[in-house]
Amino acid sequence: MVDQLKVEHNVAVEWRPFYLRPDTPPEGMDLPDYILRARANGSEERLKSMAAMHGMEFNSTKRIYNTRLAHEATEYAREHGKLNEFHKVVFRQVYADGQDISRWDVLRTAAEVASLDAEDLQKVVESGKYTAKVAEQVQWAYQIGVTGVPTYVINDRYAVVGAQPYDVFKDALAQISKLSS
Repeated sequence: MVDQLKVEHNVAVEWRPFYLRPDTPPEGMDLPDYILRARANGSEERLKSMAAMHGMEFNSTKRIYNTRLAHEATEYAREHGKLNEFHKVVFRQVYADGQDISRWDVLRTAAEVASLDAEDLQKVVESGKYTAKVAEQVQWAYQIGVTGVPTYVINDRYAVVGAQPYDVFKDALAQISKLSS
């Protein structure tokens, strides 16, 4: 869907980090019962349906993963011109394959699939090169009021929150265009 928006509306999309649960321990944690109950009541059927429309598989995870390393690895991918490729692989690893993206073996596999040097990625991320940059971007997201993922910020002013159908984005872009005229 993001690729379709880029082509049809000539928009730039930049992935930025955000921690849903900044208190998640490095090993991750089980999802709280209230989230599991909400899922049991069908709250994720729309997500599965949207994924299927785009030829993707969607499987709910039962854990919250610590995403710090994945966000820092994404910065490495951005710096090496492979952000979108890496992001797509990591997204699939979590939401289709149920893999734990806080583990180096999972991130190294994502790097290889995205044609990145997995060993260099791990070495550079472990050096802390991207830690402050990711922390700064996460702080910016909190400052502008981001509370969930995905959140799409348009023109640094308008937000579309959640996994939304394509028409929601088209309508938002049309409304923003009218306001800008």
